[in-house]
Amino acid sequence: MQHPNLQDNLSVSALVEASIKTGQGHLSDTGALMVNTGKFTGRSPKDRYIVEDDVTRDTVDWGGINIPFTPAAFAALEEKMLAYAAGLETVYVRDAYACASHKYRINIRVYTEQPWQNLFAYNMFLRPDGKKHSSLKTDEWTIYAFPGCLADPEVHGTRQENFSIINFTRQTIIIGGTAYTGEIKKGIFSVLNFVLPTQRDVLSMHCSANVGNKGDTALFFGLSGTGKTTLSNDPDRRLIGDDEHGWSQANVFNLEGGCYAKVIDLSESKEPQIYRAIRYGAMLENIGLEADGHTPDYEDSSITQNTRVSYPINHIDNIMYNSRGDLPRNIFFLTCDAFGVLPPISRLSPEQAMYHFISGYTAKIAGTEAGITEPVATFSACFGEPFIPLHPTKYADMLGKKLQQAEADGNPINVWLVNTGWTGGAYGTGSRMELTFTRAMIKAALTGALDTVTFQEEPFFGLSIPKSCPDVPNAILNPRDTWRNEADYDAMANDLAQRFHKNFSTYADQAEEVILAAGPR
Repeated sequence: MQHPNLQDNLSVSALVEASIKTGQGHLSDTGALMVNTGKFTGRSPKDRYIVEDDVTRDTVDWGGINIPFTPAAFAALEEKMLAYAAGLETVYVRDAYACASHKYRINIRVYTEQPWQNLFAYNMFLRPDGKKHSSLKTDEWTIYAFPGCLADPEVHGTRQENFSIINFTRQTIIIGGTAYTGEIKKGIFSVLNFVLPTQRDVLSMHCSANVGNKGDTALFFGLSGTGKTTLSNDPDRRLIGDDEHGWSQANVFNLEGGCYAKVIDLSESKEPQIYRAIRYGAMLENIGLEADGHTPDYEDSSITQNTRVSYPINHIDNIMYNSRGDLPRNIFFLTCDAFGVLPPISRLSPEQAMYHFISGYTAKIAGTEAGITEPVATFSACFGEPFIPLHPTKYADMLGKKLQQAEADGNPINVWLVNTGWTGGAYGTGSRMELTFTRAMIKAALTGALDTVTFQEEPFFGLSIPKSCPDVPNAILNPRDTWRNEADYDAMANDLAQRFHKNFSTYADQAEEVILAAGPR
């Protein structure tokens, strides 16, 4: 775009200074920039669209998640956005890229209205190092993010004034009416979830990943609140990334260059690496302050429960320098089961892995959202349904083939279902699983300590539960044994199983019979 005052790839200090000078932010006691994103403190999934044209018409899984938008309406709204930008005193530009494996690199140019939006793009995407990298296929994507540009629903066909629209043919994303920075990050993630599986034969994943001292890679899938970021930030293992990855024939690689972590109730004792990463260059969003006016109050949810920090991955000490790792040896599906039914750890067969991958189960508890007074089962296909343009079974098929190939190559991958939620009863009766026990179980899986123990099958989900685990009480491994009344457990387990069945019926017509048979009894 043309503009008389394009601020091109400003330094972190210049962007921080511009944010403070314009009254849009201030520094915390550790030097992090603190901002407020305004009306929107989270994504607005009902206002996220994909342009329907020859590229997407027969490929995208259209519906409530992927809402179609006409090319003409996109063109009109893009024209309005460019006209709006032309009237701004300053436009900030950032050149970046996605995919740490340069074979699959996608270049990105981000235009933003606010300097702190540009800082977010610097933190979250990969930063060019000045070297020339060969690439088999390099797309050039453009993002326009101008919160002050509002749509007219009657003219542009949007639901309301805010919007986030992806045009795969134009390789352009336009975001307006909202300053929530996560729309920028997840816009490109949605792009990669289309491009990588369909054009590059790479499984894109909403997961964190780390590597042990022996080069063993582990993947951690899980929805918000399940512990994905916490458990992957392990001082004994090197972090590849905390949220988005690709799995090619050769390796696992980070799709981005930073972390966007939730910080509600953050403490140094529970999450030391994240806590210490919040320093100069990091950006805190929508967080209250203590009385001194500079110290973040991480317990304050008065603005939103979705308080966030973004920082470049090099703010974490223990990282993989190239953001890549070998093919995975262990995969963890994390769930916060507020019904207290699922085992704290269980081993899945390949078919069960595909079933639970498509299901993407966790539970919301009272207090997390307005109107929730008891546990609510939540299913998000592939642990990232809002960001996947293709039908969930497409990603599950790719996962299944990778598991089969690893088995054929003599390097089988262990897949584990880990419940970080409730034990001894449902929410309100039981208690939350101790983080130290969850860490011990994951460590046992990673080190092979569970390879030699005896397993038993539970009757409701067909899950394989270890009878013992180092540094974990045997009494908590089988959830039925932790309830005071076994009949109450059986009733709750059967109820949750039926919820799984009801949810999976949405995908049954495109799922193989072996996957259907791998669900609850």
